Parts: sequence; structure tokens; C-alpha cells
Amino acid sequence: MDLSDRPLSELSVEFGTRPSAPRLEGVTRAQRKAGQHLAAIHRHYLMDLARLTMVLERIRAGDDPPERLEQVILSLEMSENYRAFGNLCGQQCQVLTMHHNIEESHMFPTVESRAGSGFAALVDRLRAEHKVVHELIERLYGAAVDLTKAPSDQTFEAAADTFEALLAAVKSHFRYEETELEEALGVFVPEV
Repeated sequence: MDLSDRPLSELSVEFGTRPSAPRLEGVTRAQRKAGQHLAAIHRHYLMDLARLTMVLERIRAGDDPPERLEQVILSLEMSENYRAFGNLCGQQCQVLTMHHNIEESHMFPTVESRAGSGFAALVDRLRAEHKVVHELIERLYGAAVDLTKAPSDQTFEAAADTFEALLAAVKSHFRYEETELEEALGVFVPEV
């Protein structure tokens, strides 16, 4: 699925109906706790995005030059990892990060194989959402480079709009993934 031609307004994880995870019976407190580890990992990425929010706000207020945005984006582990991921079709030529390695190479397949077909639609949806997030990160990096090369209100707003779309997508995706996979991860992939 190539998303590079889609307008920014169409790059959202809020498309169609998100499948729900089947109910699992007898999930223990310890299993739920193991499943909540993913949320802790996500918090790390959200901290990077919060840093970027602060930089955008400082630039908008005139307190930092636009060049600062590119420096922050280049230093974000999340951005570096997503760029390493490869093409927009989701081929894993390289390991994205430990996070994506677990999700794409281990966590999702383990849930699919151990939990049965009830989780297939959910995992497919999560993979599709990863592609949207990846495209938004690529666009944000490009917008930051454009802003650095030609600082203007227009290039700043393009970067800010892209960031806002990314932030909305990531928050929504993380919340969905954490909610729907919490029990399954604790039961079927407790080593996450």
C-alpha cells in the first residue's frame, strides 16, 4: 500500500471500523500487567513527540529558529527507526527498532498463531496503521527540511500541520493497540 500520493488530510488511522479483540476468559492480573508493558514502550515514543511539540510551539512563538526543528527530528529515535524501516509497503528489509521487531516480526505473528483467527483482522489493521504512521514521519522529516531550507510562515505551517496529523495518528494508534492487545499479549506473548 503506497500512501505517498495521498493528501495529508487522508493520512489518518481513523479509517473504517477498527476490529476489536475477542474476549479472553480467565486472564489473570499478572497477564494483564505483562500486556501493559507495550504501553510503557509507547510512552517512550510519546515523550519524543512531546519534545517536538515544545519545539514547534517555541518556533511559532518566535523563540527558536526553524532550523531547530530539523535538529530535533533528526535526533528522535522514533524517526530514525521508522526511516530505517524501509519502503512504504511495509517490507521489513531492516529491523525498525526493537519495538517494531517485536510487533511486526514476533508479537503480531505470535498472537495470530496462538490466539487463532479471531485476532487476524485486528493484527492486519495494526499493520495498516503502522504504514500510515511511517508515511507521516517521512513527510514530517521532509517538511522540516523544507522549513530549514526556506523558512517562512508557509513552510512552518506545513511542518506543523504534518506534525499534528502524526501526533493524532500515533496517539490514536497507541491507544487502540494497547487496549485491544493488552490481554492477548499477557496471555500469548508474556515476554514482551
